[in-house]
Amino acid sequence: MTRVVIIGGGPGGYEAALVGAQLGAEVTVVDSDGVGGSAVLTDCVPSKTLIATAELMTSVEESRQLGVRLPGHRGDLDSAATVDLAAVNARVKSLAASQSTDIAGKLEAEGVKLLTGIGRLDGPERVVVTTASGEEALDADAVLLATGAHPRVLATAQPDGERILTWEQVYDLDDLPRRLIVVGSGVTGAEFASAYNALGCDVVLISSRDRVLPGEDAQAAGVLEDVLTRRGVTVVARARAQSVTREGDSVAVMLADGGTVEGSHCLLAVGSIPNSHNLGLAEAGVATDERAFITVDRVSRTTARGVYAAGDCTGVLMLASVAAMQGRIAMWHALGDAVAPLDLKTVSSNVFTAPEIATVGWSQQAVDAGEVDATGVMLPLAGNARAKMQGVSDGFVKLFCRPGTGIIVGGVVVGPRASELIHAVSLAVQGRLTVEDVAHAFTVYPSMSGSIAEAARRLHTHW
Repeated sequence: MTRVVIIGGGPGGYEAALVGAQLGAEVTVVDSDGVGGSAVLTDCVPSKTLIATAELMTSVEESRQLGVRLPGHRGDLDSAATVDLAAVNARVKSLAASQSTDIAGKLEAEGVKLLTGIGRLDGPERVVVTTASGEEALDADAVLLATGAHPRVLATAQPDGERILTWEQVYDLDDLPRRLIVVGSGVTGAEFASAYNALGCDVVLISSRDRVLPGEDAQAAGVLEDVLTRRGVTVVARARAQSVTREGDSVAVMLADGGTVEGSHCLLAVGSIPNSHNLGLAEAGVATDERAFITVDRVSRTTARGVYAAGDCTGVLMLASVAAMQGRIAMWHALGDAVAPLDLKTVSSNVFTAPEIATVGWSQQAVDAGEVDATGVMLPLAGNARAKMQGVSDGFVKLFCRPGTGIIVGGVVVGPRASELIHAVSLAVQGRLTVEDVAHAFTVYPSMSGSIAEAARRLHTHW
């Protein structure tokens, strides 16, 4: 029986373990922080649970245009709906713990051994685990490193867990911040800025770039920034945080241009650092890049024979879905099953702001830069009948197809539940469907998904 040892119990690790067990391997998962990793315990599951409450608050706030009148409502919703942040965060932690327990139960039911401790390589075919009772050596025919990453902080902005926070620490707050300063306008910063604004908090979003979400579709980011500004978020663009200091119940963010932004709390969302230290990588022949991310190929192999890596520690694309796929691919390859290399052009992703921004395949930026020959069309949701019924005026659907063949190669959806709507576009990209295939498929009327089919019909005359 093939012996597989996996260091790390996040999506990359536990999904790989399930595949390994399915294919008949003897699998051990070494984990120190709780099965599910940061995705379940401190990142994806907690943040999206918080955002679920924020979405409800947004719906309440915008319900007036649908004719809804709440008891005690006299023109402003402050008297009608408030958030108990302590209760919200208690629910966040409870759901995260429950999900972790469910995953652990599933692994054990499949015969996977769970070992609590800190693992490191002792050469490419052995893992040494430091447990509460000492050290244990595990021989392995294949090793998967799925150790994840942790929040990056600034030397001049050290979190204290009370007023200066990373995104892992916000769930200990019992009361809404009086004024929350979010440093960093990437996906994490934008999501928390949007969520806390919806929960009723005064939010300042500091961006070192010209706009929020610099890595996303420019039109989509523009819609979000307009919505955030309309809802009261203060966006400070082209401003780099130099330091964050606390004095009593206040914090001050010093900017590179000499300015200062003051608030009650500061959330640092300035990227992640891979958990690749103290793993015995160099001794085992596992290479890392200049940022300490573990180097892997498209089937998750490292530079050491029999050693694979998956997830945020590789820096390939820091999404739970990508980590899980990297882990599965690693096991399929290590255990001799059929495997297809990871194709990042089929990965769908979502920014859980309000509105959501979902993407898959080739981007507008790549099309404009000539990296791919494609034609696009953008269809505002404001013309969609279902959107009008729901009071939705912000957002759009965008599709890209190859000229000559009409094969769909990418798309963007901006709007409520874009994370669900993008699946249709993802299927089209994965299956190399044409605009004719999508245009001729029935959609429900009225529906938001009807805009995807309409965008495909409009592309018919373009390609």
